[in-house]
Amino acid sequence: MQEKHLFEYAVIRVVPRVEREEFMNVGVILYCRSLGFLQTVYELNENRLNAFAGDLDIQELKARLQAFEKICAGRKEGGTIGQLSISERFRWLTAARSTIVQTSPVHPGLCDDAQKMLTHLHTELVL
Repeated sequence: MQEKHLFEYAVIRVVPRVEREEFMNVGVILYCRSLGFLQTVYELNENRLNAFAGDLDIQELKARLQAFEKICAGRKEGGTIGQLSISERFRWLTAARSTIVQTSPVHPGLCDDAQKMLTHLHTELVL
């Protein structure tokens, strides 16, 4: 039997008007310390986003989500935050903020394969 690994994840949300507290799930970020895994996956359904918030700047939103990817990758393209340890990057990405891109509270779980779990969560929570 394969060993189960503790992981943590958060859902990435687009919040067009912070004061209204309405959001749309667009991605997931998953961290597994024992596997050294930190990745995000997202999908922007532009038709849904336009119906949800017609004045949303899709290019700006894409740039913000690409920053999540760069920080997860941990290279210098991720800037100062991208140079932090893997756990510090996850904590920074999932910290509460009042911007157009936010994350849900962090949730724990157990998995055999972090990549498969990330795909599963993305399918269940975003698509």
